[in-house]
Amino acid sequence: MLKKIYLKKGKEESLQRFHPWVFSGAIHHADDGIEEGDTVQVYTAGGDFIAVGHYQIGSIAVRVLSFRDVPIDSDFWHARLLSALRMRIAIGIADNPTNNTYRLVHGEGDNLPGLVIDVYGRTAVMQAHSVGMHVCRNEVARELVKVMEGRIDNVYYKSETTLPYKAELGQENGFIYGGSDDNTAMENGLKFHVDWLKGQKTGFFVDQRENRSLLERYAKGRKVLNMFCYTGGFSFYAMRGGALQVHSVDSSAKAIELTRENVELNFPGDKRHEAFCEDAFKYLEKAGDQYDLIILDPPAFAKHRAALRNALKGYTRLNVKAFEKIQPGGILFTFSCSQVVTKDNFRNAVFTAAAQAGRKVRILHQLHQPADHPVNIYHPEGEYLKGLVLYVE
Repeated sequence: MLKKIYLKKGKEESLQRFHPWVFSGAIHHADDGIEEGDTVQVYTAGGDFIAVGHYQIGSIAVRVLSFRDVPIDSDFWHARLLSALRMRIAIGIADNPTNNTYRLVHGEGDNLPGLVIDVYGRTAVMQAHSVGMHVCRNEVARELVKVMEGRIDNVYYKSETTLPYKAELGQENGFIYGGSDDNTAMENGLKFHVDWLKGQKTGFFVDQRENRSLLERYAKGRKVLNMFCYTGGFSFYAMRGGALQVHSVDSSAKAIELTRENVELNFPGDKRHEAFCEDAFKYLEKAGDQYDLIILDPPAFAKHRAALRNALKGYTRLNVKAFEKIQPGGILFTFSCSQVVTKDNFRNAVFTAAAQAGRKVRILHQLHQPADHPVNIYHPEGEYLKGLVLYVE
């Protein structure tokens, strides 16, 4: 028997609009003995069932799995995972001979809040962002292997840094199905090594795939600076696009090592590329005006609302530097992956930077996350990646 949580009067309205979160302030009372990670039923103040989901300590108290009273069992996981796969096949991302890298499950966007699954060739990397998904990890992995029907051989579980540290789960990363040393994957015909052992996110920034393809179209004959390069994704797309020169910069020595390996994998011995392990602001400060295509793809400057003001200052400061350095006729790709930074917030920060730098700037493209990172229409908070492509006179 699942334990029950009862809402305060009137607090069911967001759930009636299918928003998948129950906030702690909306709860009137709950059954005794509920533990973090438990699957619970949610009832209105009037005693009507409204949702079932995973309980968690914090401001988001329940992440809703279903608005129908269904058992959360292997059949449930199978159906949700199959739905996610079918969507990726329908949009041409999965089962693509030139691309074996994609996001299979994007949390709330796939009605599986707290769960992320990225596919890299024959390995799926699974990440839990809630204790409930951590508790269910082995059952989910079993159904994942069934649903994928031979598309994968391995499931790597990578949740050491994404689970609430206060939960004290003692979580360690590792294979929970199969096992492989082959960490090479392909994106749009380009190969790269995935650091799923120690890398950020699941080991690669899958969400920039379409934006990297767009950059490739603009790279011909240009001198490119890829700031916060991580493992060099934008860099090797720029090289395939015909860039004259590509400089990759990151403060992480491990990232720079991987960038060099990835460039070598695709363009062995190519002298157009150099990588530098250095702080972004320091590098931009001393950089000359040699670049006419710059990519700014920093890590999230704000992970929570309290940090928003400082984050916007950071985006403005960073973009000012790029505007000051880029050649006339240059193109700037600039991004924010901070969920709490809205499109308008980010655009205003970049506008402010352009004005401070005194440059004439035109918007060529407004960018966002790709189709395999869908936004649940009832959960607009899932729209986190935003970017601008700018022509700078």
